[in-house]
Amino acid sequence: MACALLLLLSALCALLLLLGLGLFLRADSDLTLQWAERRGRRPERELPGMVVWVTGASSGIGEELAYQLSKLGVSLVLSARREHELERVKRKCLENGNVKEKDILVLPLDLMDRSSHEVATKAVLREFGRIDILVNNGGRSQRSLLVDTNMDVFKELIELNYLGTVSLTKCVLPHMIERRQGKIVTVNSFMGIISVPLSSGYCASKHALRGFFNSLRTELVEYPGIAVSNICPGPVQSQIVNNALGEEVTKAVGNGGDQSYKMATSRCVRLMLVTMANDLKEVWIGDQPFLLVVYLWQYMPTWAWWITNKLGKKRIENFKSGVDADSSYFKFLKKKHD
Repeated sequence: MACALLLLLSALCALLLLLGLGLFLRADSDLTLQWAERRGRRPERELPGMVVWVTGASSGIGEELAYQLSKLGVSLVLSARREHELERVKRKCLENGNVKEKDILVLPLDLMDRSSHEVATKAVLREFGRIDILVNNGGRSQRSLLVDTNMDVFKELIELNYLGTVSLTKCVLPHMIERRQGKIVTVNSFMGIISVPLSSGYCASKHALRGFFNSLRTELVEYPGIAVSNICPGPVQSQIVNNALGEEVTKAVGNGGDQSYKMATSRCVRLMLVTMANDLKEVWIGDQPFLLVVYLWQYMPTWAWWITNKLGKKRIENFKSGVDADSSYFKFLKKKHD
């Protein structure tokens, strides 16, 4: 009898393990975020009426975030360098969202001009009286080999991706501390967790951001009403590769390649909204097998290094031969997974 019961329990455990593995292989986010999406607080209940400042709002994830937030009835501050593109995003928000003209402020901003960040923060506070959510989304990527890359490229990536984000956060944070509430949401990347060839400067800036905001969170333990969230997306359909820096600051990649293997921007942003509604500390957003790679880097780094070294050769070969390094590299991964 005891033996039969043991066999039954073993079979049940094996079934549950297989079920869990099957669900994981179909997942497009980490386990905590999956739970929050199914059982947690809904963005439609938590976010309406909030004042949300989005940097990098003129394209890609930032643009889509503006559209989805506008449907929730928030007050929006849209920032990026290209004012005409921000005006275009504003028009679409007004056409399709649940907002009026008074609910959207177009605020051109250069993250590298740190002297302007305090002025910009005061402008937002004058317009809306508060900042409930700061979404640090602005930044650029990189596609070049270290040995061929001018030092100005690394300087630009650190100034823009890291120091610009730190500066703006530092300007907004005192206001949130005074109110004892707020959300600081930073769009990081899988590259803030893992490392790959052709992106040494970009990876460095994203690793720095992850360390900075994890440290900041520990400094805010006396302010439980202030949430600090790191959002780490994998490959997402956007213009980030087109605008990525090459060997020189003046040289951008210009060709984003095939986007079909990447996660839809709308899906990524929906999961970002769930993260904001539930004040999650760090989330990983990406389709398989990319999500699995991040888990390996986090929990099995020796295996991760072996895989990265093997696949990294292919990425470099594609880059040197003029083939789009990303689409070929990631489609190869996707094919192996499927």
